Amino acid sequence: MNILDTIVARKREELAALKASTSLQQLESMPHFSRKVFSLAQSLRDKQQAGMPGIIAEFKRKSPSKGTINADASVKETTTGYVKGGAAALSVLTDVDFFDGSNENLQIAREHNKCPLLRKDFTIDPFQITEAKALGADAILLIAAILSPEEVRQLAGWAHDIGLEVLLEVHNEEELRRTALDEKIAPFINVIGVNNRNLKTFEVSIQTSIDLAKLMPEQMVRISESGISDPENIRTLMQHGYEGFLIGETFMKQENPAKACEEFISELSVVR
Repeated sequence: MNILDTIVARKREELAALKASTSLQQLESMPHFSRKVFSLAQSLRDKQQAGMPGIIAEFKRKSPSKGTINADASVKETTTGYVKGGAAALSVLTDVDFFDGSNENLQIAREHNKCPLLRKDFTIDPFQITEAKALGADAILLIAAILSPEEVRQLAGWAHDIGLEVLLEVHNEEELRRTALDEKIAPFINVIGVNNRNLKTFEVSIQTSIDLAKLMPEQMVRISESGISDPENIRTLMQHGYEGFLIGETFMKQENPAKACEEFISELSVVR
C-alpha cells in the first residue's frame, strides 16, 4: 500500500462522516454555491498571452514526504500576498490528516481573493465536488492514480454540471493515456497537470513533464507540478509547452511565503 492508498482509505472514512452530518441541500444553499466561478484555464492562458507563465501558488502547511513545512503562516496574508505578487491562481490544501489543511483555510482564501481558487484534496465522490463549490472553489483536482477512467469521467462531468473547472493530475504515460487522452474524458478536462513526483520513491524530476509533453495535444492547457524551485526550471518547461506551474513548498518553506512568491515571479521576467 502506497501513501495514496492510505490517504484514500482515510478519505472514505471522512466522506462517510460528512454525508451523515451534511446534506446536499445544505451545501447547495450556501452563498458561494450559486456564484459564477473564475476560470483557472483562462487565467493561465491570459498570463501566457502576456508573455509570462501562470503560477498557481499553493498554501500547504505539511506533506507526507516533507513533514511540517510551515505551521505558522497566515492564510489571509499568504494568499493575498501571492496574488499581489503576480500569481495567476491559488491552490489551498483542505486535507486535514496528511497536509494539515482545512475547509476553513479555503474559505479564508476565497473571502480575501478574487482569482481562480483550486481546492486541493483527494476527490473520490461527487459529494466532495458539491462541497468544493459551496466552500468557494473555482476548480477541483482529480488524481488519475486513485481513479478509474469511468470515475474520472463521472466526477469531471459532475464538476462541469455545477460550474466548476477540472484539473486532472497524472504521474506517467499510462495515466495520461487512459484519462486525459480518452475522447470520452478529454472534453471535461480544463487543465492537465503533470506531477513530477514518483509516488513509489518520492523522487522528483521535471523530466517527467518533459516526456509527457510530447504526448499531449497542443490545445491542452498544461501545468507542471512538484520540484519546481528555480526559474530556470520554468524556462525549460515553457519550451515544452507548459503554461502553468503549481508551486507550494518552494514558497511555503520560507518565513514569508508571499514575499518568496513575489521575488520568484520577479526573477521570471529576467529568465524570460
